[in-house]
Order: sequence, then C-alpha cells, then structure tokens
Amino acid sequence: MLSPKRTKFRKQHRGRMKGKAHSGNTIAFGDFALQALEPCWITSRQIESGRRAMTRYARRGGKLWIRIFPDKPVTMRAAETRMGSGKGSVEYWVAVVKPGKILYEMKGVSEITARSAMRIASYKMPIKTKFVTKETKNSVANKP
Repeated sequence: MLSPKRTKFRKQHRGRMKGKAHSGNTIAFGDFALQALEPCWITSRQIESGRRAMTRYARRGGKLWIRIFPDKPVTMRAAETRMGSGKGSVEYWVAVVKPGKILYEMKGVSEITARSAMRIASYKMPIKTKFVTKETKNSVANKP
C-alpha cells in the first residue's frame, strides 16, 4: 500500500473538502482517465485495489498512472477508551480528492479495454467517477 516515507508532522487536522480540484484535473500522461465527481478521502487500500483491478483486466498491457497519493494520516482512538489523553495513533493514510481530480490514467490499450478496466476500478472507489478521454477533455477545455 502507498504511504509517505517520512512526514514533517505525525498527525494532521481533518480539514475541509471545499470547492473543485484546480490542479490534477486534466489528463497529463495517458489517453484515458478516471475522474472524480464528488469530494472524499480515498484510502491507500482503495487506491491499490483499483490499480490491481485495472492491471489484471488489461493483462499487463499498456501503461497505468496513479495520479493521487495518500499523504494525509487518519488517527483513531483505541476501542473502549475514555475521552481525553490526547489524539489517537495513525491507523491509515488517505488522499484528499475533490471533484474534477484525475485518479488514474491509462495509455497503450484500446478505448474499449480502458473503459472496461476503469469501470471495474470505479466499483472499488467510494465516490461517483466518470471515464474521460484526451480528445473530449481537450475539446471541452478549448471552447470559449
């Protein structure tokens, strides 16, 4: 599973998921992509299960890019613990995803294969997603 090698601080505040994604909202590497439509935290386990599903479906064909990285620690208190005595320990890592963020990109496979692989990966995600291609993304962006 993905997690940072080191961080400046062990624990973080939860924060807010306001607005749309300004960076990482266009296709940069591949021809096909899976784009988030809702805000959420995606865990490193969910990212990994989506990656596995896509690589298995594509049968090691083409190239896959993961455009999100879980760099936010989520802490939890131990079960049946009284209130107080500080913040809990880090349990898992999440990537903060806003609407419009590209989650995965694919290149070197046909559109039908990519669409099917991305659909299987979207079942693993906790949010609604959509399949986008480089042509449709660029044509929408270039219109005034």
